[in-house]
Amino acid sequence: MTSALLYVATVLIWGTGWIAIQFQLGPVAPEVSIAYRFQIAAAVMVAFCLLSGKSLRFTPREHGWLALQGLLLFSFNFYLVYLGSQYLPSGLVSVVFSTLPLWSLFFSALFFKTSIKPRVLVGAVLGFGGVLLVFLPELNHFSLADDSAKGLLYCLGGTVSASLGMLISLRNQQNAIPVVQGNAIGMVYGAAITTLFVLLAGIPFNFAATWGYALSLGHLAVNATVIAFACYLSLQARIGADKAAYASVLFPVIALAISTVVEHYQWSELAAAGAALVLWGNLLVLTRPGAFIGRLSRARPVKDA
Repeated sequence: MTSALLYVATVLIWGTGWIAIQFQLGPVAPEVSIAYRFQIAAAVMVAFCLLSGKSLRFTPREHGWLALQGLLLFSFNFYLVYLGSQYLPSGLVSVVFSTLPLWSLFFSALFFKTSIKPRVLVGAVLGFGGVLLVFLPELNHFSLADDSAKGLLYCLGGTVSASLGMLISLRNQQNAIPVVQGNAIGMVYGAAITTLFVLLAGIPFNFAATWGYALSLGHLAVNATVIAFACYLSLQARIGADKAAYASVLFPVIALAISTVVEHYQWSELAAAGAALVLWGNLLVLTRPGAFIGRLSRARPVKDA
């Protein structure tokens, strides 16, 4: 699969996750839904590896890194984001999570000593500014005097955890741990950690026997976890953590597009301008200066006089 297809698949699948999560909220505790999600995802991934003959043998040191990946990427970040969602509207949660590219730029430079290209940084800032414009009405109602501050801290913590987990995955790939097998074992650890937390906290393992809950759980577990994470982490290995993380800026826009059809969301001039900024920033991050002109010149070479 090409990098472009990996990018599109990641954005579309994760962009629909915000709608699916709405069906997960209700009588089932968020921690339990997260545990179910990664229990299913881990089972699917491990079964795929066994049936396809992919080895799941790793050294104790490699298991330690995979456990850290599972904690940060497949457990803790979801827990914090779900907690924050109790205090913030979903649009504002999306805005907070769209800071992921900026965190990835910072942590990649800190831990991997990568240079921060001005073009990539400007593109990420433009994209984040565009999302802020899209959700400006919700931001106008944000107040530090209520639980919104607590929700903001939870969501920022979840975003930082996701960024660190993705960089741990990149580190694992650079140390010859395959994406598929690494994800499988990482999800096993993530599911185990979340399940253990639920048991220790005494939270009941109940289940909502409705089509909405069951179908959304299946979508989140298989599509948004197994398939999307495989696409994203493969993309990260190809184009770098900074550019791959920018896909998260498009998630809120995709969610709004779905909401326009399903929930009759009304686009404002600010929202349209913000979406345009997101696309502009996307072009800056994912293209090289002069790449388009270069392709045109190669397509129509000048004949000798």
